[in-house]
Amino acid sequence: MVAVAILDVTRIEPKLKHPTIFKHFDELDAGENFIIDNDHDPKPLYYQLLGERGNIFTWEYLQQGPQRWQVKIAKRSNDNNGETIGSIAAKDMRKAAVFKARGIDYSCGGNKTLQEAVAEAAISEEALKAELADAEQLPRSASQDFNKWKLDFLCDYISNTHHRYIKENAELISGLAEKVAQRHGVYHPELNRLAQGVIPFLQNLLTHIGKEEEIVFPAIKQRVSGKSPATGAIPDEAGIIKKSVLVLEKEHSIIAADLAYFRKLSNDYELPDDACNSYAYLYQKLAEMEDDLQQCLHVENNILFPRAIAPERENVQ
Repeated sequence: MVAVAILDVTRIEPKLKHPTIFKHFDELDAGENFIIDNDHDPKPLYYQLLGERGNIFTWEYLQQGPQRWQVKIAKRSNDNNGETIGSIAAKDMRKAAVFKARGIDYSCGGNKTLQEAVAEAAISEEALKAELADAEQLPRSASQDFNKWKLDFLCDYISNTHHRYIKENAELISGLAEKVAQRHGVYHPELNRLAQGVIPFLQNLLTHIGKEEEIVFPAIKQRVSGKSPATGAIPDEAGIIKKSVLVLEKEHSIIAADLAYFRKLSNDYELPDDACNSYAYLYQKLAEMEDDLQQCLHVENNILFPRAIAPERENVQ
């Protein structure tokens, strides 16, 4: 093919933008890439490409606003185990536990390949693959096979488990953070910064899950319940789901960054010798919240959102 280094999408007629990009992608040989240059975040293209071509490409942001967005799209090499860590975790939560133990972000960083993840984490690919293979020998819970769940049920699951956990624990964790900072902040000043971060974090998180439950989840359920025999689902004509997901994913990245910040401040939630029971309980609840949120972000980013945004011919049930 004739190599295209940079494709300026802004110069293409709107109705021809995606067809042109797909044409360039289809003409790539394995291992080749091109760059799209746009005046807004092209993330909806990512989901369309994933839905219509499958997981045979990598998506790397080179520039993210505020005026221009550049993304390098590459067709995976045939000899590359190009499955992303997000899709690996989506298929098998036992392997998600391996990624977590290794400090690999599979929820918001799930678009990386295994090779990219080990390079970033500076760990042995062979060792990680061995651990993933060992995980396959562990008992597998049928309740964790989220890919087989219907989308409306998946929305209810997220609301009734992960969202419910935050609603029931937000006030408790905020109160603990404030109390422990007041009691131990003089000798452990990191607790003051922790409280200053955790309290608004939880307030914003409650607003975030409210948007999901009041806007996105009802729209997803409408697609499922309103499906037509011809297409298998009603289209997201107003773009509510796509537009909302773009916002939610950015907020997910902020949530993940905040969780990492809390863990760093607390030295991986390691208690000092003078920690009281409230101190220990705070760290226990923060670690518990992190576990719950990581699984929630994973289910939404790697399973729910891609399936909900998939083209109408995709099975949205």
